[in-house]
Amino acid sequence: MIETPLAAAGPTSRTLREPDLRAPITPSPTAPLIQVTDLQKTYRTARGTLNLFQGLNLQVEPGEMVAIVGQSGAGKSTLLHILGALDAPSAGTVYCASTNVAKLSPREAAAFRNREIGYVWQFHYLLPEFTALENVAMPLLARGISKREGLELAANWLREVGLDDRSDHRPGELSGGEQQRVALARALVNNPRLLLADEPTGDLDETTAGRVFDLIERLHASHGLTSILVTHNLDLAARCTRALRLEGGRLAPLAAVPQTTLQTGSIEPKKHPFEC
Repeated sequence: MIETPLAAAGPTSRTLREPDLRAPITPSPTAPLIQVTDLQKTYRTARGTLNLFQGLNLQVEPGEMVAIVGQSGAGKSTLLHILGALDAPSAGTVYCASTNVAKLSPREAAAFRNREIGYVWQFHYLLPEFTALENVAMPLLARGISKREGLELAANWLREVGLDDRSDHRPGELSGGEQQRVALARALVNNPRLLLADEPTGDLDETTAGRVFDLIERLHASHGLTSILVTHNLDLAARCTRALRLEGGRLAPLAAVPQTTLQTGSIEPKKHPFEC
């Protein structure tokens, strides 16, 4: 049985949703989409116990775009995995999209991820033997959507990211920026509430990274997403609603983030909205 908090995130206008596994709750436009309290994650190693998180707390409101920065090994990716029901906490509570993700069975976790979460990683992880169109359609087909409808919806999303003319190309025929845009379309094709992005521009040159981030910002706003991005790029972090540093097992506001944006010339301005 999936537990729910006392209030849920506000209503959404998404389509293609499976029967909701959550108990009925009263929508509240002010309830956080993510509520993490006293999170702990412990690993047993040959050298002893590693306490990755020490009472970590996080609250993210609907519509926020939150950047998380920190040194390698601080646990940024692990935190995203826990929020997205890919990993379980050792202690504490994690409510995401009105669901206590730590209480999900493997089957419920898979359904939750497919329904509520869009993932984008540093490496696109596209299937090389399939076209861009087929890669984007994969999450829909996994939900039981017909192939015809899945490909039609995937085509709409490729158009959304400016790649409708590349739909029949395989990943090896696309540039790095194009591959990441396909991955972004695949992450959002199910119309999730939450976008989790782990270094989504980390494998791209500075100019292409800025253009891909422009696209993420536009889709975040136009589709009413709540987004959490792990990044080492402080310029991009400064463009988010807020930036947090993960250090010593806890999150804290990131101080002295350089407020450089495309307008100040830190990233070369784009010549075309989808040129990357």
